Amino acid sequence: MLRGRRAVLKAALPHVTEARRICIGGTVQGVGFRPFVYRLAQARGLRGWVLNAESGVEIHVEGPALALAEFVLAVRTEAPSAARIASFDSEPASVENFDDFRIRQSAKNSRPTVRVSPDLPTCVDCLRELFDPDDRRYGYPYINCTNCGPRYSIVLGLPYDRPQTTMRSWPMCERCAREYDDPRDRRFHAQPVACPECGPSYYLREGDAAVTRDAAIARAVRLLCDGAIVAIKGLGGYHLACDARNAAAVRSLRERKFRKERPFALLARDLDAARALVVLSPDLEDMLQSVRRPIVLAQARVELDDVAPSNRDLGVMLPYTPLHHLLFANGAPDVLVMTSANRSSEPIAYQDAEAFERLRGIADAFLVGEREIARRVDDSVAAVGPYGPTVLRHARGFAPEAVARLPARRPMLCVGADLKNALTLVVDGQAFASQHIGDLDHYGAFAAFKETIADLCEMYEVASSELLVVHDAHPEYVSTQYARSLGGEHLAVQHHRAHVASVLAEREAFDAQVAGVAFDGTGYGDDGTIWGGEIFVGSLRAGFRRAIWLREAELPGGDAAARHPVQAAAGFLSDLDDLPHLTEPPFEFPERYLKAQRLARSGVRTFTTTSVGRLFDTVAALLGFTRPISFEAQAAMWVEYLARSSEAADAYPFPLSDGRLDFRPTLAAIVADRRRGRDAGAIARAFHNALANAVVVAVEALAANRVVASGGVFQNTLLVELLAERLGDRLWINTKVPANDGGVSLGQAGIAATFGSGGF
Repeated sequence: MLRGRRAVLKAALPHVTEARRICIGGTVQGVGFRPFVYRLAQARGLRGWVLNAESGVEIHVEGPALALAEFVLAVRTEAPSAARIASFDSEPASVENFDDFRIRQSAKNSRPTVRVSPDLPTCVDCLRELFDPDDRRYGYPYINCTNCGPRYSIVLGLPYDRPQTTMRSWPMCERCAREYDDPRDRRFHAQPVACPECGPSYYLREGDAAVTRDAAIARAVRLLCDGAIVAIKGLGGYHLACDARNAAAVRSLRERKFRKERPFALLARDLDAARALVVLSPDLEDMLQSVRRPIVLAQARVELDDVAPSNRDLGVMLPYTPLHHLLFANGAPDVLVMTSANRSSEPIAYQDAEAFERLRGIADAFLVGEREIARRVDDSVAAVGPYGPTVLRHARGFAPEAVARLPARRPMLCVGADLKNALTLVVDGQAFASQHIGDLDHYGAFAAFKETIADLCEMYEVASSELLVVHDAHPEYVSTQYARSLGGEHLAVQHHRAHVASVLAEREAFDAQVAGVAFDGTGYGDDGTIWGGEIFVGSLRAGFRRAIWLREAELPGGDAAARHPVQAAAGFLSDLDDLPHLTEPPFEFPERYLKAQRLARSGVRTFTTTSVGRLFDTVAALLGFTRPISFEAQAAMWVEYLARSSEAADAYPFPLSDGRLDFRPTLAAIVADRRRGRDAGAIARAFHNALANAVVVAVEALAANRVVASGGVFQNTLLVELLAERLGDRLWINTKVPANDGGVSLGQAGIAATFGSGGF
């Protein structure tokens, strides 16, 4: 390849003046792309201009042919690290004999399609200045440049210029303005640029008292060291922080948030502190330090009381704002709990007045930044599995990137599902994936859902009347009902087909013929029953036919069974012969199991399901998880952690019969082993082996060369590892969007853009 490039350069005539027009799409605004282009042009003595446009960055450049060829190659191959080039069009243009090379004002002629940059972590250069006593931004918590700082969380409209951000209320001082206007400066057109003289700052509010600037940070550190809970304003909302090693502080935070057992995220001072907390592979370290800076899940080295109860993993992230670095530099504990500022299941608080009201009684003090946040953006969550990095929650550092280019002929709004909701807006074929929104059965999350729809449509100047609005097929979903209230055309997409389609849309594999495995807790099926253990055959272009599924079971109480594993067990075990009394040792099911049995026999509020998620709950109940869950998928996660404690290689029977995967022999064997006193971890491992084998048997029966797996069950990394051992490169999973319902909207977009006729 290098030899070919050199040949192209040598073939160019060195002294003939030529001109080229270059259009670059992708994440190329707000990442220092124009000054990067300016410097390349200056270094080669070229003339012309560069500007931000609705579609990305446009360049007109002219000069000697050889220098032009070098310039074009450098623009393509040496772009800033935060840039993501999605398209690059270069064509000859007329020579206009410019005198120099300039950065022009942004152009606005049509609907914007440029990709907005996600928020970026503080860069090395800004960190050096932050801690340099001789620098004028020494200790300034809002230091940033073109290579780092807020982007999506402050942008109000496109193109991305200061008047279109929440920094429009902060006029630059003379020195900041000089840096902003100098193409040779690192802060050239850095829209959030500011300093202590002209920019926002922080203050700490504690009861009726308040302190500002350095004193605010020092007081926050003192409170954290003393075991207090401090609400800290970040990039996309407030966090609740406390000393992770102070068990009393962590317990108090759980009680005040009404968060019983769901794990808390941790902010480690630096990589060494993170290494002391969790086992980090090179891939995990790379992810921790990447420009995404997500919360990374990794196996715990230490036990921190109440941080992650009954959990083998911890979620850890590194500092990504100047304020984080200043807190640690001023003596904050080396590991902080840093969790979304809300009560359990509510969306994160991001406006000051809202935070003061909603967090009253939770936070002992508020560390408040004066810069407004344009939209709430949670921290992202990621992990590394056998197929590399995967996104478990798509938010800060990722949103609102375009995750795929689809053959859509019109704008589309895809509203996802009601749990773990996230949206996808398709403009000019680009699928922009929103940040994580949450569970829409909570009013605050539903309000955030509506805000995000309005926000994305306004940003990309899309009217609801011109949209194809795509929603889940469940008629009672909140998202479905809201979608139908919007103007334009509407299209319903079945939930599990959308899961499979999300993987293919990520890969832009529109014609790939696959066996698509969709395992999750619940989804509305074609027949009106509760699906969740489906295997399809087909493609995005041709559609997906349901071919094999989990044997049907009864689900007494419907959705309530998802909160009570023994209630799910009452349905799944109802067809087993010679069951022992499960209210007796070693099972000790509570009275709720007997009530659920009676409900199932009566047929009242009892539904048919094929849910693998509820099968996991049944196994959890048999192994000892007989209490209600306190967060979604808790029982299934517990079974996975049990399984990881064992190296058992055997697998229970899980046969395929008449197109059904029959779980009854599996559960019968588990009951028998439990009565014999077999270790619960070994039983859990044998169940995982059985499920992996069952998937392989099913896809082999379908003669599938390519297998796709999606749905919340496939956030179980052990199950994915077992499938990887059996299927290798034949298996595709989600990597850009979550496998859970956070990825459904992308799958809806993939189906809507391709099915039947090659797009709407």
